[in-house]
Amino acid sequence: MRKHYREEGLAESGLAATPVAQFAAWFQQAATEGRLFEPNAMVVSTADAEGRPSSRTVLLKGFDERGFVFYTNYESRKGRDLSENPYVSLLFPWHPMARQVIVQGVARRTGRDETAAYFRTRPHGSQLGAWASAQSSVIATRAEVDAAYSELAARYPEGEQVPVPPHWGGFRVAPSSVEFWQGRENRLHDRLRYVAEPDGGWHVERLSP
Repeated sequence: MRKHYREEGLAESGLAATPVAQFAAWFQQAATEGRLFEPNAMVVSTADAEGRPSSRTVLLKGFDERGFVFYTNYESRKGRDLSENPYVSLLFPWHPMARQVIVQGVARRTGRDETAAYFRTRPHGSQLGAWASAQSSVIATRAEVDAAYSELAARYPEGEQVPVPPHWGGFRVAPSSVEFWQGRENRLHDRLRYVAEPDGGWHVERLSP
């Protein structure tokens, strides 16, 4: 099971000035070429205070020069991990394009105003779901979640404002490095990594494939 990549290479001369600008260019291509089901899907890897890792797929909900934003239940495993150890890795596996982006950085909670503004944009059912699921907790049956959802749907019917759960909100990952990986022939891939400098700038280094 081996695929030979023949995509165009990645050169330092073609990079944007910042990793966020470069990510925006690649993300735009991923979103418009139609080869990816959810280009904003990313693997979020965390570790608890004892260094035990865990990974899961989460949807990116925004990005700018401050960092990359996703939302979750703060009492979930990733939420608990990040409260103990804020270092995180994000992986965008854009396999049909023979590309990957790897972000490493520190996660901090978004402000409640920002969280509330995003929560209001979610579909009504997703708002109810944020209350119905005690994410990552052990449950006996699916019926528990369905019953909780039904109760909430009766309490907050469509059109009724759903309050923002206090245990739910965003994380913004401020990057310390961002690697752009482009698949090439003979497994001699291009790997260019932006690394943050103390003055707020970035320098780019090439990694051996």
